[in-house]
Amino acid sequence: MIAAPLVALALAGIAAASPAVPPQPKAKNPQCNFWANVRDRFINEIFLGVCAQDVHSMVRISFHDAIGFSLHSEKGGGADGSMIKFQDVELKFPANEGVDFIVSFLQPFADDLGISYGDAIMFGTAVGMSLCPGAPRLPAFVGRPDATRAAPDKTVPEPQDDLTTIFARMADAGFTPTELVHLLASHSMASQAGVDPSPDLLGAPFDSTPFDFDSQVFLEVMLRADSFPAGGSGPNLGEDKSPLPGEFRLLSDRLFARDSRTSCAWQENALNQTAMASNFAAAFKKLSLLGQNQAKLLDCSELIGTPPPAKNKQAFFPAGTNHDLIEQACATQLFPTTLSTVAGRATPIPVVQLQDCPTCPTFKRRA
Repeated sequence: MIAAPLVALALAGIAAASPAVPPQPKAKNPQCNFWANVRDRFINEIFLGVCAQDVHSMVRISFHDAIGFSLHSEKGGGADGSMIKFQDVELKFPANEGVDFIVSFLQPFADDLGISYGDAIMFGTAVGMSLCPGAPRLPAFVGRPDATRAAPDKTVPEPQDDLTTIFARMADAGFTPTELVHLLASHSMASQAGVDPSPDLLGAPFDSTPFDFDSQVFLEVMLRADSFPAGGSGPNLGEDKSPLPGEFRLLSDRLFARDSRTSCAWQENALNQTAMASNFAAAFKKLSLLGQNQAKLLDCSELIGTPPPAKNKQAFFPAGTNHDLIEQACATQLFPTTLSTVAGRATPIPVVQLQDCPTCPTFKRRA
């Protein structure tokens, strides 16, 4: 009952024609009227009305851009769009490999609208996530000034980093290990780019439901694994074995799921879709305001539509897996035996195809 629609969706990739997007909320605050047009253009021109690769790319750049920030030393300016403004610098950093794809859309799009790059990233992420089944409604603040400096290298944690180093970097930006796990709910729609350079694995997803914001990635990372994806060059730096054919696992994700500092938060996300979504929304709000004075921003969250409901209310064991493969790490709660299991043999998970943006015109770059 679960497997058929999942396989059909995966094989279809993104729809050939954009589905009908539900009517979007109208602005109550007249100051947000302009941003209603920005929202509609994001939906129609960037995301093409679907929750697909461009939405995940927005979520990824929102983290990579904002986390270049420090509470204790001079780094970047936080959620300020420096990833776009200073792309000649920041896109050369190894951790930002693959971000150039969404930058190539966002930079001319923001320039045409006359909005800051920081607003394009954070407002656009909130809009994109509203198209994704199971996602929370994200806050949308606007009015960020342009970035004045590039963030330095090594501000974005990488999957090969040891956890103590990652936790220290996140603490320097103001996030606890638990809040980091909450942000990692974004991996429910993620796919790899650059960890394995093999062309066949570009877009290999992190879980079996890459077009849904759901708990599957947290459950599937807890499964015992014994092989690297076929067609790839694994093991690669930052890569771990994966439990399903075609699925890609980051080394850091496996460690988060099994480390005493984060294993219980990880398991909670695996077992509670509602809590996972709510926790992500809170962590994203904090991320979106890094380096900003909230009192000087305009809250246009009222413009963000309600995302479609989650397709599955609870995570499940994909075909070819079962509860016996769970590697229990949380010391305070056993993983339950009540989750459903899809019958049959494991089915290879196709890569997530990059979205083109045929409706994105080419604009002159803002000076």
